[in-house]
Amino acid sequence: MEIKSFNFCPNCASKNISFDYRKFNCNDCNMVYYQNVATATAVILRKGEEILFTVRNREPQKGKLDLPGGFTDPDETAEESCQRELKEELNITTPLENFKYLLSQPNNYEYKTIPYKTCDLVYEVTFPIGTELAIEEDEIAEVKWININEINLDEIGFVSLRKAVEYYINNQ
Repeated sequence: MEIKSFNFCPNCASKNISFDYRKFNCNDCNMVYYQNVATATAVILRKGEEILFTVRNREPQKGKLDLPGGFTDPDETAEESCQRELKEELNITTPLENFKYLLSQPNNYEYKTIPYKTCDLVYEVTFPIGTELAIEEDEIAEVKWININEINLDEIGFVSLRKAVEYYINNQ
């Protein structure tokens, strides 16, 4: 995956640049920039036999099914990221100790022509009884509760989350 949107060195403005897998090199000033993997989280929110899916309201994968979650902020644990994202996206408050780690999956996330490699950490949590959902409409078009036996994996936007949900279904 190449960082296509960089045409100049951000340090010296040279066009004499090259890319090597995940590394940007300036051949004039010797600046090196590593595009390291970003951490993202996703939450399988369970209520009985159903899982809550969001429908993406923006690219990438606009209109496709997604799981609540997002990028982990600096100095934040993965569980804190899950907790924050559920609060921001759905107005759900869940104690940190309720998040159960399931698995990780690599993902390709292209945002505004910049490719990001992520490691998606997937957690499970039970939907808190009596919670009223309030969706963040900028990111989420709607939510769908789907029975575990009726999930169409092809409707899930990101391959990493398709694999995670498939794993979850098969290991019930």
